[in-house]
Amino acid sequence: MASSSKLENKKINGTVVLIKKRALELVPSEVVQQQAYDILGNKVSLQLISSVKGDSGKETKGKLGNPTHLRDENNLGNESKFSVTFDCDEEFGAPGAFIIKNFNPSEFFLKKLTLEVDDPNHGNIHFVCNSWVYPAEKYKSDRIFFVNQAWLPSETPAQLRWYREDELLNLRGNGIGKLEEWDRVYDYAYYNDLGDPEKGSTYVRPILGGSAKYPYPRRGRTGRPPTKADPNSESRLPLLMSFGIYVPRDEKFAPLKMTDFIGIALKVIVQLLVPELESLGNISLNEFNSFEEILKIYKGGINLPDEVLQRSSTEMLKEFIQSAGQGFLKYPMPQVIKEDKSAWRTDEEFAREMLAGINPVCICGLKEFPPTSKLDPKVYGDQTSKITREHIQNQLDGQTIEEAIKVNHLFILDHHDTVIPYLRQINMTSTKIYASRTLLFLQKDGTLKPLAIELSLPHPDGDQHGAISKVFTPREDDVEASIWQLAKAYVAVNDSGVHQLISHWLHTHATIEPFVIATNRQLSVLHPIYKLLHPHFRDTMHINALARQTLLNAGGILEQTVFPTKFAMEMTSEGYKDWTFTDQALPADLIKRGVAIEDPEAKQGVRLLIEDYPYAVDGLEIWSAIKSWVQEYCTIYYKTDDTIQKDAEIQAWWKELRQEGHSDKKDEPWWPKMQTLKELIDSCTTIIWIASALHAAINFGQYPYGGYLPNRPSMSRRFMPEPGSPEYEELKANPEKGYLMTITPQLQTLIGISAIEILSVHSSDEIYLGQRDTPEWTKDKEPLQAFERFGKKLAEIEEKIIKMNNDKKLKNRIGPIKMPYTLLYPISEPGLTGKGIPNSVSI
Repeated sequence: MASSSKLENKKINGTVVLIKKRALELVPSEVVQQQAYDILGNKVSLQLISSVKGDSGKETKGKLGNPTHLRDENNLGNESKFSVTFDCDEEFGAPGAFIIKNFNPSEFFLKKLTLEVDDPNHGNIHFVCNSWVYPAEKYKSDRIFFVNQAWLPSETPAQLRWYREDELLNLRGNGIGKLEEWDRVYDYAYYNDLGDPEKGSTYVRPILGGSAKYPYPRRGRTGRPPTKADPNSESRLPLLMSFGIYVPRDEKFAPLKMTDFIGIALKVIVQLLVPELESLGNISLNEFNSFEEILKIYKGGINLPDEVLQRSSTEMLKEFIQSAGQGFLKYPMPQVIKEDKSAWRTDEEFAREMLAGINPVCICGLKEFPPTSKLDPKVYGDQTSKITREHIQNQLDGQTIEEAIKVNHLFILDHHDTVIPYLRQINMTSTKIYASRTLLFLQKDGTLKPLAIELSLPHPDGDQHGAISKVFTPREDDVEASIWQLAKAYVAVNDSGVHQLISHWLHTHATIEPFVIATNRQLSVLHPIYKLLHPHFRDTMHINALARQTLLNAGGILEQTVFPTKFAMEMTSEGYKDWTFTDQALPADLIKRGVAIEDPEAKQGVRLLIEDYPYAVDGLEIWSAIKSWVQEYCTIYYKTDDTIQKDAEIQAWWKELRQEGHSDKKDEPWWPKMQTLKELIDSCTTIIWIASALHAAINFGQYPYGGYLPNRPSMSRRFMPEPGSPEYEELKANPEKGYLMTITPQLQTLIGISAIEILSVHSSDEIYLGQRDTPEWTKDKEPLQAFERFGKKLAEIEEKIIKMNNDKKLKNRIGPIKMPYTLLYPISEPGLTGKGIPNSVSI
């Protein structure tokens, strides 16, 4: 990847494309508006940097060309195109970078600079920028952009090396002070901003990260001052200033996405209605009395009486209700009930969603009976399952339990150990839940049949005495059928919480953020691995920062809508203790969970033990395509293991990732050493998998499956009714009301489905796996050709998935609810689609 030849021209003409600032501002009427800011071209200067000729007296630094300014503005929609001409002597050679200075009063988004070169061997020179450029006075150092060439550090032209290294120093910052919106600093911090101790003890939360008790991945540093009540806790922004939370400006949502996001997020304003609604005695927003009543929120929404508007405490709330009109709390019909309003209640659908629902990453092969616990018996006593042979033996199609285990026909969804340590504390609140184990049998037609559900509570005499457990088996008649339906609901509550906290937040959002930070701090934009990974980090820091501000915080949406309540984030810290990077690779995960075995003859070396496992089948196809692309790409730049070992940036990146980003796990033996090409390929494949396909499978089905809360209740408010109790009689007389009185109440339901609707929507500017934001993302032809093959392979996979979804023999593909498994279709249109794999954890 050597440098270009001399340019004969003394003048080099170019084109600069930028987007003027469009600010989303809350004006006094609290209505979102847009305002354009003028940019004067003569107040923007550019200087080319030679990749061939050294500067006078500083031969190791590329020569700076004469400053020039933008001229001849031409507006094309949102974009503004300017002409620019550079005067260069004949010895200047090929430009490798340029410096830009903005002397306007406001920032602009610089998309690219293209230089016209009269050289048929090289063509135009492209600088892909995609960065906000603030007024020069805001920066401590010049803004520099490099040509779209990829160079390893040792292959970088000597004249660009100083600039390459200096830019990385700028991005690391100095680790002190509050960071402002124009700062471009990537740095690490603990999760010490979830609590708000100044509001009182109710809002105190443990600091996650930096301790053996609460290990955690690091987040991006903001530099906000500590609270007065606790010097170790970072102060929080007021709720209405949430969008001002610091992340490097280039990590923030683009204005188009911000508009989409705010438009949908306004539904969560229902939280602001809580005091108003409670103060109106004639309004019932506490309970649903029937499944039909729930359907009304999709058909007509919830109408609010005029009293709500009149008593509203904020102008913002009044204006929003007036502008949205009656029925503003209306929601799209979730796919789970689109074709059949009751199929979600079947045992087959309950089990199928463990393979093709929103949390298909927890089901495991059963290896011993009865199931055992990994909890410390000295602390928790004997936590062995109370499920007996008598509970399941007659449901195994003639097989013994030992035979069924041997031929891999028995499976388990086991949330027991995750929930038990917190169960006593959780049940002291208004929440009333169990720790659950569910046994399932793989039938001849490839579907799973639930055999038994065990629901456990802590022993009343203390944890050391083990658990008190009850076992429920399928029933079809009278009140016992309703009891079985409730047992499945308690399992769904466990699974919903584990999904949201562990599978989703921890295993995708939280664990990938250190990779984003380390990549920007240690890998130059010129580095080929930076170019490979950068698209898979888009918007991640911003959505995570917004989550800390409104979703994960003390008293936030998550604590209001998920069963662990104030213990939610503590539970994710406990989950992080079991996290290993290498097990996030899909083949490794499937083998570890006992749903696949190693098989050299099978794709990716694994054979599924449940052949009709939509998430795993489609996932292995996507995994294989990603790995092939990564392997092709990496072998273009690295020919030997020695090249990787001598790549200073790669070694610094991987070291910092372990020692800083995932510092609480830095001494784990499973970390790849990053000494071989295989380790680099495997690690990059896993990073891309987590950020793209894994997150897509876990996230974008939330509303299609969980938008109808009876199918995926996130909380329960009372225990299983005992015979003879009023609750038992209520369940007997009115099963629907008994069910709804047990699961998530109406207000939390509205907040919950508002939140997951936001999280399930694709923005208008989404970029999907196999796509890039610009065709000139690299100058190198081989990677461009390999990437084109990658895109074609993904299109073939989508066609294959469509064909499988139409195969009636594959019953887990559609299920009783008649909803095809589309979450791993690579591409999607904008909106609530239940398909599409964005490049990154972007929502």
